[in-house]
This record gives sequence, C-alpha cells and structure tokens, in this order.
Amino acid sequence: MKKILFVASEAVPFIKTGGLADVVGSLPKYFDKEQYDIRVMIPKYLCIKQEWRDKMNYVTHFYMNLAWRSQYVGVLEMEYEGIKFYFIDNEYYFAGPKPYGNIYEDIEKFAFFSKAAISALPSLNFRPDIIHCHDWQTGLVPVFLNDSFQNNPFFQGIKTVMTIHNLKFQGIWDVKTVKDITGLNASYFTPDKLEAYGDANYLKGGIVYADAVTTVSETYAEEIKMPYYGEHLDGLLRARSNSLRGIVNGIDYNEYNPETDKFLAHNYNAVNFRKEKVKNKTALQEELGLTVDPKKMMIGIVSRLTDQKGFDLIAYVMDELCQDEIQIVVLGTGEERYENMFRHFAWKYQGKVSANIFYSEAMSHKIYGSCDAFLMPSLFEPCGLSQLMSLRYGTVPIVRETGGLKDTVQPYNEYESTGTGFSFTNYNAHEMMNTVRYAERIYYDRKREWNKIVDRAMAADFSWDNSAKKYAEMYDWLAG
Repeated sequence: MKKILFVASEAVPFIKTGGLADVVGSLPKYFDKEQYDIRVMIPKYLCIKQEWRDKMNYVTHFYMNLAWRSQYVGVLEMEYEGIKFYFIDNEYYFAGPKPYGNIYEDIEKFAFFSKAAISALPSLNFRPDIIHCHDWQTGLVPVFLNDSFQNNPFFQGIKTVMTIHNLKFQGIWDVKTVKDITGLNASYFTPDKLEAYGDANYLKGGIVYADAVTTVSETYAEEIKMPYYGEHLDGLLRARSNSLRGIVNGIDYNEYNPETDKFLAHNYNAVNFRKEKVKNKTALQEELGLTVDPKKMMIGIVSRLTDQKGFDLIAYVMDELCQDEIQIVVLGTGEERYENMFRHFAWKYQGKVSANIFYSEAMSHKIYGSCDAFLMPSLFEPCGLSQLMSLRYGTVPIVRETGGLKDTVQPYNEYESTGTGFSFTNYNAHEMMNTVRYAERIYYDRKREWNKIVDRAMAADFSWDNSAKKYAEMYDWLAG
C-alpha cells in the first residue's frame, strides 16, 4: 500500500478559485483504494463555508518555529467521498474573505503552510511515501524537507512530486524578506537553488528539490522547456527534463454528463443527440433573446476574458465573424476592454450575439449542452478544461494548437474522416477566422460529416480514470 499526501492551497468542494481545486479534490477518488492511500492537506481558511467547518474534527495542535517566530499550528480532519482531508489552522494567516490576497502576505502565508504541512505529519499517524505538491504555494515543501527535517528519521526517504498547473505564477519576492520569513540559510539562495534573477522563487525551489516534476499536459511539458512559454525557468526545466512529465487533467464525468445534467432543458446522449440536443439550443436562444432558429450554427465561449485566452484575436475579427450565419454566446468576466467589446457587439448585432458578463455554473452547462461549436483560441493553455467539457457534450471545439488543447482535440481531417474538433497553429486572428469558417462550411454543407465529428467527440474519454492511471505509474516508479 503506497501512502501519498496531496498538499495544495485549494481543493473542491471546500475552496476553489480555479482548475487547481478540481484536480486536488477530484483526482484522489480515482485511485485503487487497495493499492493507494491518498490524502489531501489544505489550509483551513476562514472563508470556507460554515457547513464544511462544522464537519471538521480537531486532531491536534502544536507550536512550530518559522525562522524567529513561534507559530500556532492546528490540525483538523474530515472524510469526504471516501478521501481523508486535513486542514491546517492558523487564524493569523488564513483569515480574510478569499484564499489569496497581496503577494507579500501570501509569500509568508504559504511558507508557514509548507512547513506546517510537514511538521504535522508525525502527529497524524500517517507517514506518506510521497508528498505531491501543487503549484508555487507548496514549492517550499521539498525545500524544507531537504533542510531541517532530514535529521529526523521519520522524514528520511519521503519522496516529493512538484506539479506545475500554470507556470506563470511562481511566488516571487525579494531574497532578504524570504530568508527572514523562512529561516533558510544563505546557501539556499543561489542561482542553482531558490534564487532567480535577483529574487527568491518558491516554484523554482520546488522544481529544484522535488524528485519528480509534472505538468498538466504532454505538450505543455515540452513547451515550457522553450523561452516563449518557459516564463524564465525554461533552462531549469530543460535541465530537469528527464524527471519532467505531462499528464493531462480529467473532468468529473458524473458532474459533466449530458444524460443527467440537471441544468439542461433536455437531456441527451451519444445515441440520440441528433434529435435531442437541438432542443437545448432553441431553449437557450429563447432565454437569451437570440433569434430562435434550430438550424443556425451557435458558437459558445465560456472563459476568463483575458489575453491568455486569445480574446485579442477574437476582438480583431469579431465584426467580420458577425457577418456570418452564426450566433455567438459568451459567458465570463475579465479585462474590462473585452467585457465591453462583447457588450458592444451584443448591442450591435441583437439576436446574433449574447454577452453574459458574469459567471454562472448553470449557464456554463447550458452553453456546453446547447452550442454546436466551442471557441478557445488560447495564447497558451497548460491543460484547459473547457474543451474537455465541450467534447463530453458533443459541442465541437475550435482551438489553437497549444498545451493541453493540442493534446486533447484531434483536428478534423475530411479525407480520412477523423478528428474531434478543429484547430489552427499560429496565433493569428485570420488563421483563427478561417478555421471557424471551415467549421461553418462542414456544419452547413456536410451535416453528416459534422455529426460524425460529434460522435467521435462524445466517444473520447477524458475522465479522471485515465489521469489516475498515469499518476499511479509515476508513484510506482518513484516509490520503487
């Protein structure tokens, strides 16, 4: 039986700001319980809903030295869907309305959390073979483990994995402050360890000291070894390439299931989608005040409205796209210029464009379950989950070939009749527009071909089972 502890800054259902929480909360459920005992540790934020806090049981508390301070560490636990979750409590660090705040506060908060996570282990009656760290917030776990804990036999031989969910966020602050916060000695702050470009870098520390490094798709694992995607750490990632691997995220196939989805007006499956799915489209057209026409191609977008997601491309050709026989439904919030751009086009092309500048779980499911195609032209995308949901709902993804999008969407080939979506290579607005128009042509002129693309999309399997198998292989390799 291998024992594995996930350490992360968020996990569903307790606290979520992004895809990281889905991975940490969902993935552990998909391992064989006979072979792997996987537990999860996150901070006990004050902003976790009371209903969850009421279910947590006190385990222990102690005081821990963090450099020159002595800090209270409380440990609570609860079981959820068969997985044991631990919560590290300290109201000084984990108060506040959201899990993350000012970076200078977060730098100290997550230094505390990383050290507390390791310090709590002896009192839990749980000695993991592997500690699996997620993103920069836990980057110091492998560093601390290498440092002050090595004299204690309990900690010797524990292996670590560092998973990069998005390389853009690294936990960077000045060396002097980080030295003072962590109590690590000066030898750690050199260019081959935590120091990068004059500052201290938590994620870098994690990558240097972890026994294995993973990221959330195979293509992204290759891309981040290059300067364009490497966010200044490409040299280090090339140096560690023999222990770097990409494992694509999954989605929860019970939660995202067109056959049982409670948010859809009409449920459907891979067999009856030709008749049933279109009823969702007309229901959504009515709800959003679009022209009701079951034959009109509807393209969905559910996203943060930011540059990373390719909205500068869309802005560039939006007026031209709106001349086509299509409807566009957008859901999301983000940069003001993109929010206003979509509002403007919804006003200019009433009946064709619907701008929903907010976030709603229900509306996102309706878009996946109603649209014919889904547009996702990202500049970079470590994994991406929206395209996996689209495939699941038979909504054909139109994506740029980067990161996880390239790994999960197989481009349509009309000569071989293969593929689960449409893709373009260069980050270029007209290349994107040509791909959208190619998809329109297939949709309108070769409906049977389009339906076959939907068949293949709905047959693709990106459930967590697949990801869990690959993580299990890595754990076996690491724990030997």
